[in-house]
Amino acid sequence: MADWFVLNVRDARWRKHETFGASCRFEEPKAPFPQLGINVRVLQPGQPNCLYHSESLQEDFLVLAGECLLLVDGEERPLQAWDFVHCPAGTEHVFVGAGDGPCAILMAGARDPDERLLYPASELARRHGASAEQETTSPEEAYAPFAPPTDGRPDGWDELPWA
Repeated sequence: MADWFVLNVRDARWRKHETFGASCRFEEPKAPFPQLGINVRVLQPGQPNCLYHSESLQEDFLVLAGECLLLVDGEERPLQAWDFVHCPAGTEHVFVGAGDGPCAILMAGARDPDERLLYPASELARRHGASAEQETTSPEEAYAPFAPPTDGRPDGWDELPWA
């Protein structure tokens, strides 16, 4: 069993992606948490956090700062700081940064080695640059057109109001 720990988000490992924003995971890459995935995602206006998808496990989200759009089950909904989103298993969703500045979202999801993913082709998500080219259950296929993320904090980290 792993030991408990405390980690400030400033000191955590950050990854950034030109298309999908920046993310901070609190776990070590070689020692993922077995039951719960949790991260903070920072999106600039227009950046989706990932491709529109559904999972076979629930996920929950809390907008910490800024504004974003939630694309969920074919609908678009604006969100702002302190809005909470619960996605039961099978809910198609993605977040897209909005407003005049960055948005920070706390993201948490259950983990299971038998988890199933679906990346549907979605016209709504396509308008926001967040749709797979064609429907697939393969993350490798869905993300094939994109470069991998690199190490680094979000752009403009030192100017972010919460940094």
